Parts: sequence; C-alpha cells; structure tokens
Amino acid sequence: MKTASQFTGKKYLNSLPTSMSMDYGRMLRRWLRGTEEREPKTALGPFRADVAALAEPVPASALRVTWLGHSSTLIELDGKRFLTDPVWRLRASPLSMAGPKRFFAPPLELSELPQLDAVILSHDHYDHLDKDAIRWLSRTGVPFFCPLGVGGHLRRWGVPATQITELDWWQQVNLGTTHMLVATPARHFSGRGLTRDTTLWASWCVLGPEHRVFFGGDSGPYEAAFREIGQAYGPFDLTMLEVGAYDELWADIHMGPAHALAAHRALQGNTLLPLHWGTFNLAFHGWTEPVEQLLKLAAAHGDTLVVPRPGQRVEVTAGAYNSQWWR
Repeated sequence: MKTASQFTGKKYLNSLPTSMSMDYGRMLRRWLRGTEEREPKTALGPFRADVAALAEPVPASALRVTWLGHSSTLIELDGKRFLTDPVWRLRASPLSMAGPKRFFAPPLELSELPQLDAVILSHDHYDHLDKDAIRWLSRTGVPFFCPLGVGGHLRRWGVPATQITELDWWQQVNLGTTHMLVATPARHFSGRGLTRDTTLWASWCVLGPEHRVFFGGDSGPYEAAFREIGQAYGPFDLTMLEVGAYDELWADIHMGPAHALAAHRALQGNTLLPLHWGTFNLAFHGWTEPVEQLLKLAAAHGDTLVVPRPGQRVEVTAGAYNSQWWR
C-alpha cells in the first residue's frame, strides 16, 4: 500500500528502522590506517561532453543519458531534458577549502547545458545539492522538482517560488500532456550544517510516452518499496542507482553494488546506470571498488549495465556498454 512519508512535526522518518553508526573513534582509525586507494593516484580527464550534440532537439522517441559525475545526469527522454542532482562545486562540502574534492572537473560548464525542461533533486546533502549551481540554473527559468522541505533551501537562495514544486512520496505532477514525474520512497536521511532530517529525501520516476526512467537518489536497502515502485510505474527502461560510498557502519542508508542490483531487479529495470561513485572520496573503500564489484555481480546474473565515461552520452536502448574509463 502506497504511504506518504512520516513527519513528526519536527523531523522526517524512514519507514523502516534505520541507523547509522556514529562511532567517530572507529571511523577516524579506519580513515587514518586504511590502505585502500580511495582517490586516483593520477589526475583524471579532462573529460568533455559533446556540447553541440547535446544542444540538438531531443527526438520524440529518444532515451539517452549523459553521466556528469556522482549523481548528476542529463536525461533525454521522449523529447524532453531532465537534469538530476546538479553538483558543479569543487568540493562536496559547505566549505570551499575543505571537504571531499572532485576527482575530475565537470565535463561541461553550466553555461554549456542545453535548455532543460526540469531539474530533479533527491535530497539536500552537499554532494547532491549545490547552492551555486541552483542559483545559476534558477536564472534560466527552469522548474525545480524536489521532496518536501527542500524548496526552503531554494527559496532562501533566491529561486522564485513559482519555479519550485515540492512533492511527498507517491505524489505526481504532469509536465505538459506527455510526461510525468513521481516522487517515490527512499531510505536515507537529510541535513545541511547542524540540522538533520528536517527535509524529505526521495527517489523519482521520470515517465514519458515511450520510456520510463528511475532515479534513485540516495537510499539504503529497501527492496519492498522498490518492488512496489516497480509494480506501480515499471518496468523501467533505465534505472540509475547509487553503488558507492557504502560501508557496514552505514549499511542502512547506502546500498552498494549487490543491493543496487537487487533494487534494479525489484524495480523491473532493464538497464542499470551506476551513480554515486568515482567522483568524491566519501567512504573507506577503494575508489574503483564499487564499479568493479558491480561488473562482476552483473556478469554473474546477466544484468545489463551502461557505464559511460564522464560526459559521454549513451543511447540506452542500444544495450550494454562499458567504457572502462577508470582503468
């Protein structure tokens, strides 16, 4: 049964019991003593998107995606363009001089983005919500779609209220007569600075007349909800799910490769694009571990993956693709 999010009047709650270890001593020891290669040893890129090609009109029957790094993607779906979780900042941090630093520069400038039909935001963490990028995009007049409460950040940053639509889980909004966005459940948390869980987190269904895309944002294992989403809005031509920044200390809020594949199947996904890896150092595992593990698990179970290099546009319906850019 579809249920809205739970709000106590002060905080949003997950539908399942969800914990995250705050054993800072253990985390510090692992951070200092770990031998994993958590960042590239050599500089990556530069990567460049084909700006001219992206500016061309989107065919009415197209399904293309360009991975821009982390959870930022440009989706071309049945004549419209959608940008997810745009982060252009050097660091996933409130500070310009400290915090996780990008492994590579964005493959195109904000000014090089084509005209967008919508910006889709999953939650308010710094690696998903970039204040400067939001301000820049706001000046283009593009509409923003976000979970409940996230619009408050946008309004404080100067985005006109008329450009903001906030949705609860299972609420939907039409874009013209052909497309629909649906905010769906996720298992995570929110917060910027010292606040926590005062805004909602969500996954999203992006539905066109011919194709369907699922954008997972950040979520821990939540197979029952993913199965319900798949039954309601699937099957999905493309699922975009996080595979990185996982650890046993916070296993309830990040999936990792095995749980991402389980979610992909529960959603009735055809092709999976891995997100949330290869861009920032946010966990203790090696920086290429998520994608390498994903490739092995997918090969063993016959799952279809597309793994483009940053800025590379792929035709989703063309089938499996692996650029091996990190190698």
